[in-house]
Amino acid sequence: MKYFPVGKLDYRLLERFLNSYPITDPRVIVGPRIGEDAAVIDCGEKYLVAKSDPVTFTTHRIGWYTVNVNANDVATKGATPKWFLATLLLPEGKTNRKLVTQIFNDITKSTQKLNITLCGGHTEISYKIDRPMVIGHMLGEVERDKLIINSEAKPGDDLLLTKGIAIEGTAIIAREKSALIRKKFGERFLKRAQAFIDRPGLSVVADALLANTVAGIHAMHDPTEGGLSTGILELTKVSETGAIIHAEKIPCYEETEQICKLFNIHPLGLIASGALLIALDPTDTKEVVAILAKQGIACTQIGKLTKKGEGLKLVTGGKPKKMPLFQTDEITKVL
Repeated sequence: MKYFPVGKLDYRLLERFLNSYPITDPRVIVGPRIGEDAAVIDCGEKYLVAKSDPVTFTTHRIGWYTVNVNANDVATKGATPKWFLATLLLPEGKTNRKLVTQIFNDITKSTQKLNITLCGGHTEISYKIDRPMVIGHMLGEVERDKLIINSEAKPGDDLLLTKGIAIEGTAIIAREKSALIRKKFGERFLKRAQAFIDRPGLSVVADALLANTVAGIHAMHDPTEGGLSTGILELTKVSETGAIIHAEKIPCYEETEQICKLFNIHPLGLIASGALLIALDPTDTKEVVAILAKQGIACTQIGKLTKKGEGLKLVTGGKPKKMPLFQTDEITKVL
């Protein structure tokens, strides 16, 4: 029997399972689909947006990570994150008051910063796990005319990216491999890379909600595990499009470039929370970029969506080639 590698379940197998599960409640507007970041349920005047996501790659500030990655996915639907539930699975023989206090403090601070209410969850000391794990469940609301459904992206749309790639991956590797990075690049470099979770930051809630004030937004996607490359694949999968991406336009921080070179990993396949993919009508691109810039949020056009049959292309040095895809996140090669 062949066992699967660490990371996301192969999207083709997952899609087969999801397609076999019928949605019998007509109030479910968006159900489980590759490329849709959250579920959407019709609750009358507004839509309820629901998301569930764990944090497993790191234990540092794990409560903070869990709140933010779940809030990001809710915001990509145009919704304001409002209610959070957390399931804490804590390791037997390694859990003490200090660990639990830190996780709860992280959850409290991050929910307060985003004006989210912690309204439930579950905690337990679990058998045979070697580190704490937190599974988050985020709920939000969106006005009916502001809902974003990624399947509505179409060929000819501009594809924008906020901030830069592999922000989360850079921060995690800098934290977990600090001694090696300090020796190679120095203390100041290390501190900057470790601080990426705050600056430029993992949250894209402001990015998404601000962009959604402009007409013409067709899709927003939060690339996470598997990096930008996987995020683009998921977006094109759900919208039945292709994409052409210009490598030289993809914003990549110096710290990210140097760390990826050090560990011989590809930044396009490195876990990428902190960036937001936006597909929109080209006539609205300048306005979205300008609105985000006024709030200090960098936004770059990295390519366009194309017809489905054209596949995923990455233009490097003027030559289009097949975009590299990553079944397993590049961070697994390091950690």
